[in-house]
Amino acid sequence: MATETAQDSGVLSKVDTYFKISARGSTFGQEIRGGLTTFFTMAYIIVLNAFILVGAATVAADVHGTALIGGAADPGQAIALVSAATALVAGVLTILMGTIARFPLALAAGLGLNAFVGYGLVVGAGLTWPQAMGFVVIEGVVILILVLTKFRQKMLFAVPMALKKAIAVGIGLFIAFIGLVNSGIVTAGAGTITTFGVEGSITTWPMVVFIVGLITAIILLARKVKGALLISIIAASIVAFIIERIAPQDSWHLLPPRVDGGVVAAPDFSLLGQVSIFGGFGQIAVLTAVVLIFSLLVVDFFDTIGTMTAVGEEAGLNDEDGIPEGSQQILIVDSVGAIVGGVASTSSNTAYIESASGVGDGARTGFASVVTGVAFLLATFLTPLYALIPSEAAAPVLVVVGFLMVAFVADIDWKNPAIAIPAFLTFVVMPFGFSIAAGIGVGFIAFVILHAATGKIKDIKPLMWVAAAAFLLYFSLEPLRDVFGI
Repeated sequence: MATETAQDSGVLSKVDTYFKISARGSTFGQEIRGGLTTFFTMAYIIVLNAFILVGAATVAADVHGTALIGGAADPGQAIALVSAATALVAGVLTILMGTIARFPLALAAGLGLNAFVGYGLVVGAGLTWPQAMGFVVIEGVVILILVLTKFRQKMLFAVPMALKKAIAVGIGLFIAFIGLVNSGIVTAGAGTITTFGVEGSITTWPMVVFIVGLITAIILLARKVKGALLISIIAASIVAFIIERIAPQDSWHLLPPRVDGGVVAAPDFSLLGQVSIFGGFGQIAVLTAVVLIFSLLVVDFFDTIGTMTAVGEEAGLNDEDGIPEGSQQILIVDSVGAIVGGVASTSSNTAYIESASGVGDGARTGFASVVTGVAFLLATFLTPLYALIPSEAAAPVLVVVGFLMVAFVADIDWKNPAIAIPAFLTFVVMPFGFSIAAGIGVGFIAFVILHAATGKIKDIKPLMWVAAAAFLLYFSLEPLRDVFGI
């Protein structure tokens, strides 16, 4: 017995040393608690990623006649497939982050990135899901190369900070708009582009479910309750389930909140590997494909550096230059996240700022990320439970996340027209033009034009000239085809 205790102590000592738990002033208890806090704070992405991707797939099926994700027969089956894959990939990547970078940072399918993939690549460009995921893989490989050559940080300075903030704001507005449409609160109006409810009224119980979820989310968020978004989804889903049992509705956006059988089952990972790396280049023009991949790269490119810096600052792990310990390993794992997410058809995976909640609850090392990752892996067995959650229960979280991202608008210098106007155009075009790529392109072009016209050419980095020219050509593709008959 004494020998076993000594062996256990030796194992724990090695784990402690490897993850630097004691060295960073933490304990196993703190790391476990912090890891679980991070999981419950961001577990909403399992459901939300599925609803965003399947929602886009449903639109694409109507517009282009393409099949649902993974060849699923109905939205419910597609949601189960995406949810299982989302949880699996998040679990594996977060464990890799913990063991390789030894940093308390969790990864999952990126919000905004999944919207771009679903509505930009599939709905907008007409790609099939395997082709769209092929673009995600290519984008991930490019980012990984940029990290390995240490060029990512150099590229970071090419795009002005104001445009980086504007891209985040635009994606926030875009996501919020999707949430409002999915809930039925915003609909196509008679004589107007869109309208609130049905002739200004709340007319269905699914709309009520959305309102319950939104009120719950904003109250919990205002009271700084950990896991506020996940709790709001659960609360709204319970209300939806009760409504459906008492008075079945036919106005749910994707599927009614029903559970057939138990809530635990072996996960179906058949979605993994359904990717066509270069298939998209045969579907659309090469220049269009390059610009779309570049747009995806821009959306994915800047988040992680800001996220890891913020989490490192919260944990006291940054050096005097504000750079976290092991930053190169963090960026490598994050880049691999895009590749793995594409191969698994869950969209690009990236670092989550929700990791700061776990840090706030004591996490200081990668051991907390291992705990978070294991929790995600266990969540893959709850796939049947996700069928209980209607899109009206998940949509409030999209609106709240949109609010959180729009907060970046305060960091833009509104007194400088050369900065403010491109930023404004960036985040206005995204939701109104229903295209993240279009918003980025218009913003880049406006930035170059205004700075050149006001004698500030030196402030335009070479990459911005190249990007603006590429987007200008991208926006001119159809007229060029008409003129030259191509």
